[in-house]
Amino acid sequence: MEEQQKRAKFSFEGIRRASRLYQYAKPYRWQFAGGLVMLMLSSATSLAFPKLLGDLINVGQAGELHLHINRIGLMLVAVLALQSIFSFFRIRIFVSVTEKTVAALRQATYSHLIRLPMKFFSERRVGELNSRISSDISQLQDLFTTTLAEFLRQVIVIIGGIALLAYTSWQLTLFMLAIVPAICILAVVFGKFIRRFSKQVQAQIAESNTIVEETLQGIFNVKAFANEFFETGRYKAKTDEVVKTGIKSGTYQGMFVSFLIFGLFGAMVAVIWKGVLMIGDGFAVGDLFSFVLYSGFIGGSISGLAEIFTRIQRALGASEHLLEILDEPEEKIQLLPPAARRPHFNGEIRFQHVGFQYPSRKDLPVLRDVSFHAEPGWQVALVGPSGAGKSTIVNLLLRFYDPAVGHIYIDGQDTREYDLSLLRSQMAVVPQDVFLFGGTIRENIAYGDTTASEEAIVEAARQANAWEFIRQFPEGLDTIVGERGIQLSGGQRQRIAIARAVLRNPRILILDEATSALDSESEKLVQEALDKLMEGRTSIVIAHRLSTVRRADMILVLDKGGVVESGTHEELMRKSEGLYRGLSELQFSH
Repeated sequence: MEEQQKRAKFSFEGIRRASRLYQYAKPYRWQFAGGLVMLMLSSATSLAFPKLLGDLINVGQAGELHLHINRIGLMLVAVLALQSIFSFFRIRIFVSVTEKTVAALRQATYSHLIRLPMKFFSERRVGELNSRISSDISQLQDLFTTTLAEFLRQVIVIIGGIALLAYTSWQLTLFMLAIVPAICILAVVFGKFIRRFSKQVQAQIAESNTIVEETLQGIFNVKAFANEFFETGRYKAKTDEVVKTGIKSGTYQGMFVSFLIFGLFGAMVAVIWKGVLMIGDGFAVGDLFSFVLYSGFIGGSISGLAEIFTRIQRALGASEHLLEILDEPEEKIQLLPPAARRPHFNGEIRFQHVGFQYPSRKDLPVLRDVSFHAEPGWQVALVGPSGAGKSTIVNLLLRFYDPAVGHIYIDGQDTREYDLSLLRSQMAVVPQDVFLFGGTIRENIAYGDTTASEEAIVEAARQANAWEFIRQFPEGLDTIVGERGIQLSGGQRQRIAIARAVLRNPRILILDEATSALDSESEKLVQEALDKLMEGRTSIVIAHRLSTVRRADMILVLDKGGVVESGTHEELMRKSEGLYRGLSELQFSH
């Protein structure tokens, strides 16, 4: 009982929370009200249809003039025509309102999602977020387009049908209400039980398909370990489970069909039997015909409400998922002014006793008391073993996260005091694993400055040593790079990323070992482009190959989240027991 109350409370709470999404439909509320009017009119005309059919039978049985019969026949045609017109406008209006509302909801969700901090994305899968924008909003689209209208129509049919039945014969109505709804409810409960078996069969089939997929993908290991018979046995056991569940499901389905035939048709026979007995007491044959049709309408509507309720529950669940995203606090960003009117950074960077741990791992410090000062135009190299905190320093500099303790200053001002958009507009990143969008080379370079001219894009490509290979393509800058830049080589992707950074013209440049995965020829071209890009800019370079940072103005050696050494290459090499010297000798000896 307590569980049922909890569930009911949850449902009402879900409806209350879901009502927040009404703001996206509010601009179209009068159009939606017009759709509701069309819905009520189409439902009313559908309820008039059985009554007129009954009148037609009564008139014919009474031997009335053809004039009366024709009049009722014309009324039936008119009712059908009106119902068609009302249904057309109902669907047209609801679809129009739904498409506009769903578009506004998609736009608001995407706009909010893209403004969320990196902490949010580090704890979510991309597939899950994509599902929120696609399938969950589609569930709401189905709710507004058909489910809600169908629910209201069924309710109108049930209430209106029972009222007309009571008007026709309250005695027969009581008899019908004692039989038909009970049979319909039992059918709904039985149907849910059957669907559970169907879902179980589908789940077991999916598990057996997973075995096939895994073994075919790992066929090398299967054969290398001579496990063909083991995998065959595993697949046989799973498919045998499917057979057992399927046979059991088929048994219950047969029982369900038998129940429907006996129950629903038996209930209808009982109503007709009772009505025929009442004909001698002045109950007309046409009225009995109308009564049977109304009973069928009501029974079908009661059965249909269960499926509609399930769809509404799914839509409420989808709205809950969307609201979880919309309730996440956004980063404070604003639309930037044109580049010519933005404040100009010098590029001075100071870390002061910075400590940090990621929100998902609060018991594991990543940085401990990190302090350093970089003058404008310096090249600062971050070196050290994996997990030392190099990438975390970059994440804090970009303000993907804020320090747990300490402060980070740029040009003497705490980074927390800068608008995020302005702060990041002064930076550019060239990562080791370059991500290119699936469009053209032009679009990928212009991502550094979406307002850049053709001449600026070409000049950026020249400075990045990319123009030579770009102009060899038949489409030049309009060459499609493919998903994640698959049509380009590693060196070409790196130079496109450098051209993007050149076009941005940042004051602070972040390089994450941009040449480590390249062949010698590509590395030379990329390194030349990077050297040109770093001129006159403060550069933070994450380095794994120490040969690339010998000319750095300052090398920070990190280990276990702290700065254990700092200085130039020559200064650090003079330390006989230093970590940098040990790493350097190890690399150069290889």
